[in-house]
Amino acid sequence: MVDITHKVTTLRTAVAQAVVKVSKPETITAIQNDNVPKGNVFAMSKAAGLLGVKRTPDILPDCHPLPIEFTGVEYEINGLEITVVFTVKTIYKTGVEVEAMHGASVVALNMYDMLKPIDKGIEIHAIKLLSKKGGKSDFRDKFRKDLTAAVVVCSDSISAGHKEDKAGKAIIEKLKTCEVVVSEYVIIPDEKEVIQEKANSYQNQGIDLIIYTGGTGLSGRDVTPEALIPILDRRIPGIEEAIRSYGQDRMPYAMLSRSVAGTINNTLVLALPGSTNGAKESMDAIFPSVLHIFGILKGARHD
Repeated sequence: MVDITHKVTTLRTAVAQAVVKVSKPETITAIQNDNVPKGNVFAMSKAAGLLGVKRTPDILPDCHPLPIEFTGVEYEINGLEITVVFTVKTIYKTGVEVEAMHGASVVALNMYDMLKPIDKGIEIHAIKLLSKKGGKSDFRDKFRKDLTAAVVVCSDSISAGHKEDKAGKAIIEKLKTCEVVVSEYVIIPDEKEVIQEKANSYQNQGIDLIIYTGGTGLSGRDVTPEALIPILDRRIPGIEEAIRSYGQDRMPYAMLSRSVAGTINNTLVLALPGSTNGAKESMDAIFPSVLHIFGILKGARHD
């Protein structure tokens, strides 16, 4: 199965359909009058669909087992055609398109099974996805496509050439996937004045996003939060909480990170952990959703 452990949990919805076409009007009449020998077609088929959607990963090997939070089944009769509309909702890391299509298929098959004693010409067709929402594409920022970023690695050992930077490069790779242009990438020692100077310089240059990696722990030389917090106009606790919550789900020490998020005028400043995994997971936790802030800031400027 595809690895989805890096994804964040969101509300996911999918709507699918299947069309059952009978061969004679008498079949529709029997359904409406509840005269089908095997029982109430709509009620029994709905029950089959509710059972079937929960068994999707048992039938399709690449589907992830996931919690089904809601299932809805609706029918629409149009001449000799009965359209099944099947809705599935979950709060999870991956979508429910296949689950919705599987559920619609099971409903249609159960209708076929119940109706075949009275109608030998039944057809099932038009099984398809009608809509889906809740994935990352639904939350991608719509306002800015020209964002620029500066990535600053805070590390005495890396700046002295004793270690190779991997965290900063992981951040850059994530920014590229989000179509953010990295205009600056520097490595500096863990010095408060240098950290502050970089933030003020990049903000004055009009850089939209400044991301620091390193110096957010609890050692004596970890001073990135102490350097940045005094020069921020506003803190954004929700971003900080999202980073730590995401990390804590993956390893028990994430709660010790002092990641920081805030703004200087209209520039977003982030201070992330210095470990490669910590930086990568922090980026996965908030990107691309965090880019929505630039739409908000753009609106504020227009006001």
